[in-house]
Amino acid sequence: MSTVTTGEHLLELACPPDDVSAVHTFLSGVWDREPTVSAEDRMALELALVELTSNVIEHGAHAHGVSCQLRLAIGDDRVDALLSDDGSPATVDPDAARLPEDLAESGRGLALVRMVVDDLRYERVDDRNRWTVARARR
Repeated sequence: MSTVTTGEHLLELACPPDDVSAVHTFLSGVWDREPTVSAEDRMALELALVELTSNVIEHGAHAHGVSCQLRLAIGDDRVDALLSDDGSPATVDPDAARLPEDLAESGRGLALVRMVVDDLRYERVDDRNRWTVARARR
């Protein structure tokens, strides 16, 4: 079944000076323009996209930082997001992400993302990382 896209939205980030607060601001504007996206979907997508962007900034940045592009497509029955960046290649497997022990101070990011979206994929294409997220609208 194909999804009809009602809106596409794009955010370009250069970190630094940008940080994850730019993603919060961007999504706030998207939700203003896309009022049919439910509160549950908004919260889940915001968690997923902020966590992914935070991971890219923290773990993928070179000495000069990292540039990212976040593309969000709102369809009638699903939301698709693509976060691409020019950072270091990721060394994690999103399919293997699991929540760590209660006292662990890190390692929750991708596991949390996987819990709130229907699909999370990573691939390295040429010199860019591509994180793809999909969530069926509830």
